[in-house]
Amino acid sequence: MTDPVPPKSVFSPARVEAEVARHQTSSPQTEDPAYRLAFQDLEFLLRQDLRPVRFQLELLKPELLLDEADIASTFVFYGSARIPEPSKADALIQNAATDNQRRIAERLKAKSHYYDEARSLARLASRVGRDADGKQHFVVCSGGGPSIMEAANRGAADEGADTIGLNIVLPHEQLPNPYVTPSLSFQFHYFALRKMHFLIRARAVAVFPGGFGTFDEAFELLTLIQTGKIKPVPILFFGADYWRRVVNFEALVEEGTISPNDLELFQFVETAEQAWDHVCTYYAESDIQLDC
Repeated sequence: MTDPVPPKSVFSPARVEAEVARHQTSSPQTEDPAYRLAFQDLEFLLRQDLRPVRFQLELLKPELLLDEADIASTFVFYGSARIPEPSKADALIQNAATDNQRRIAERLKAKSHYYDEARSLARLASRVGRDADGKQHFVVCSGGGPSIMEAANRGAADEGADTIGLNIVLPHEQLPNPYVTPSLSFQFHYFALRKMHFLIRARAVAVFPGGFGTFDEAFELLTLIQTGKIKPVPILFFGADYWRRVVNFEALVEEGTISPNDLELFQFVETAEQAWDHVCTYYAESDIQLDC
């Protein structure tokens, strides 16, 4: 005689309860919104008062799905949504209508090689195998959009690896790029929750030339490490000329607003190989087997 196996719960699953609720007899009482199950009532969930609940749901949903996919750590890619793939860079210049547009298009073309570097770095990161517990490490994670984000997800897809996209609802439509693993393609309403998910599993971060969004993400990361809120990770700024032109880091030290040691929180690199070598050196003492 086998030992009895108790049920996981004595309560009916919420899915079953929801199905029963849909088939109740219609009456003035059952048709009123007040009678809806709270988790089926979209108008209720979207009330201003429910914002804390929506925060919690937006934090919890990706967390559960990433756990179920056995993703233990990620390699995060930040960067512009405007830098073109090299093969498409000339089209930007040809479509320029003014001298100023042409100058900007030429500058974007000059940065187009970073698309290839992001793709190459993602390939290297995606060759890291699972650990003894079957967990995935250095899974490529991007904002899920075009340009540098697309290149990162594309590099992982080249290796047949899972890759994450964290999209955000914007006034202008931004669909996930086609290289994101569908079951790991998430959409966020709150920037704060999206940025938290970028960093929860991050064990290395590549920062490519970008604008306000890239600045926001990269400098929040630096602030969190500077203030001891999170442990240090390799932070790799691609393109020293670009970053030193748009941010005078040394001036921040000279003005006394950051300390000289803060400049050691990140490294300037130019190629995927340089970036990956730095990550390998950083984690040389870990149990994770990197293909270096």
